[in-house]
Amino acid sequence: MQKWNAEDYEKHARFVTDLGSPVVELLAPKAGERILDVGCGDGVLTAKLAQLGCVMVGVDSSPELVAAARRLDLEVVETCATEMEFDAEFDAVFSNAALHWMRDADAVIRRVARALRSGGRFVAEMGGQGCVDTIVRALVAELDRRGHNGEAAVPWYFPSVEDYGARLAAAGFEVRYIALIPRPTPLPDMPGWLKTFSGNFTAVLRPGEREDYLRCVLERLVPKLRDSDGNWTADYVRLRFAAHFA
Repeated sequence: MQKWNAEDYEKHARFVTDLGSPVVELLAPKAGERILDVGCGDGVLTAKLAQLGCVMVGVDSSPELVAAARRLDLEVVETCATEMEFDAEFDAVFSNAALHWMRDADAVIRRVARALRSGGRFVAEMGGQGCVDTIVRALVAELDRRGHNGEAAVPWYFPSVEDYGARLAAAGFEVRYIALIPRPTPLPDMPGWLKTFSGNFTAVLRPGEREDYLRCVLERLVPKLRDSDGNWTADYVRLRFAAHFA
């Protein structure tokens, strides 16, 4: 299973927060609004919303990241999004780069709907159809080569516009904006990215096999994602949406 280390996240995944400006703009937060951040991680983006005058509550299932977020003086509940118990408490629910880790999308959307006040909005960005497809195929193929079911280890759900839009509508949301956005993303350290995000894949292997596995995955990626100057670019695709609840 994927486990998080706050220091590794800060070192290898801070770009996730840094690239969150477009979805924050779509949220259009107003001072005094009570907003729930689902999958808040280490709370850096949550804290930025709080600095705008919003009353923020974060939710994350990782004890390590929850502890990091609380060090920023944030109110954070340690729980899975499918088990949130909020009831008509928020003007908006926000999420950045987290929903694709939540495979039971319908359960998450139902809990979000329950958390919102009438007329509240659900605004998020997540991995969309085709996101990091080259990396996923390399991770899967290298597990398959070693006699494991690589596809079974994939932890992510990268939906299409039609898929996620239909799920939102079925839960009572009016989808006012939804789009799939290709976003090739420079990565300063592909080995660090793999170390940070491939926990579900390496968990299949014995500890002594994991370093060689990641080395072989990296070799598969070199001709596809690294240019002649040694620069890495990941094939990110984002799904961004804004939906209002009756």
